[in-house]
Order: sequence, then C-alpha cells, then structure tokens
Amino acid sequence: MLNVYLCSMKNLATRTTIRKYSSRDVSEELLYQLFGEASRTQTMGNLQLYSVIVTRSEEQKRLLAPAHFNQPMVESAPVVLTVCADFNRTTRWCEERSASPGYDNMLSFCNAAIDALLFTQTLCCLMDEHGLGYCYLGTTLYQPQQIIDILHLPRLVMPVATLTVGWPAENPPLSDRLPVESFVHRETYADYNAEAIDRFYSAKEQLEENREFCRINNKATLAQIFTDIRYTRRDNEAMSATLLETLRRQGFMQ
Repeated sequence: MLNVYLCSMKNLATRTTIRKYSSRDVSEELLYQLFGEASRTQTMGNLQLYSVIVTRSEEQKRLLAPAHFNQPMVESAPVVLTVCADFNRTTRWCEERSASPGYDNMLSFCNAAIDALLFTQTLCCLMDEHGLGYCYLGTTLYQPQQIIDILHLPRLVMPVATLTVGWPAENPPLSDRLPVESFVHRETYADYNAEAIDRFYSAKEQLEENREFCRINNKATLAQIFTDIRYTRRDNEAMSATLLETLRRQGFMQ
C-alpha cells in the first residue's frame, strides 16, 4: 500500500498533459478496472451522482470535436471520456421505489457536478499510476448542448468534464504552478495586496514562453493574455448565458 501511495505522489509531482497518443489500444478491461477503482471516491450520500460516456468510434469523435473547438486530440485519442453530473439515474430509482424525488434544481446540479469532478480527479490519478496519458478538456461547459445532443443525454444529465485518453506518444515538460503559500490561508482568508501579487506571480511572468506570448500578442502583461485573448468578458458572459439555458433545458433550473 505504501508503494502505491509513493508511486501516486511521484506521478502527481511529475504529471503532464498528454495530447499525442500511440496507436496502442486502451483495453475495455483496463478502463472498467479503473472506473471501478475510481468509484470508491467520495460521493454525496453514497449516491454516485455521475455517469461516464465512453467514445471510441471515429464517427462519434468527429461529431464531438466541434464542441471542443476542434482540438486535434479529440479525434486522435483512442478514447474520449465524457463525465456527466447525473441525477437522472437516482431520480428513476426513487420513482421506481415509491419515493418522490426533488432533484430538479440548482443545488442538485452542484452536488452532482462535485461528485462527477471528484470521480474524474480520482480517475486521473489512477490513469497516472497505470501509465496512461490524458488531457483534461476545459471546453466541456462552453457548448454543452452540442455534447448533450450527440451523446443523447436525458433530462437531469449534464456534461461537466471530458478526458482524451491513450498511451503517451510524447513527453512534454512540466507546466508551471503557483507556490503553495499563494493559495493557502491560515484561519481566515488573507486578501492579496500588490506586494503579494508581485511575489506570487513574478516567476510565472518571467518564464521565457510567457514573455514570448506577450511579445507575439503585443500585450504588456501576461494577465492581459488571459483577459483580452484567452478568457474575455464577452466570451465568458456569452457562454454563461448558454450554460444557464442548457441547465434549464436539462431540468436543473425552473
């Protein structure tokens, strides 16, 4: 048990995002083993408020790609996993057992989404231990209705995370991380002043690749890359409206 723990810690310390995969098959047996192990993760009320859609067919991956802005690994990965917040299964169970469910609301979505993301993170750790590579796609909530339609997700099921999975065909460098003291607060939240921001972000800002991002995009600071190009107010507000409408259609908002 100690060896597994140490292996996990080593993988966490050296974890990288894998976007290029070999042609080696990811067996159904291995996937289901990992799903079973990941199902031991924390869950609200022991309800396991998640479902996983496994996509292997070239056609389905081709259909999913535009929902993820045509990132090439969606079609090139052997497997695409869409993890969903799922209160449909629990609701159906209640209805079949003479119980009256009340899970068509925002709190229920939040609980199911947390369950689904905890499962996703545990699954990622397990894939690390087995040598699988994966890429977490942050685009799942940007155009969720497309994913819902392609995967035929019923009411009270909402996609919240996507992983492209395969055996690595690259060895990318580690990405940078903020220092621990930048996000740990003792007893109460200590807000950030200018000095703290300088201290916590200077190393990231001085990385050569980030300085190059600023140069080629004609931006004065790295923060402007995020506010003006990557995650703009206009895009955030538009996708927020889409997300709220999709949650309404899926039955989580009245």
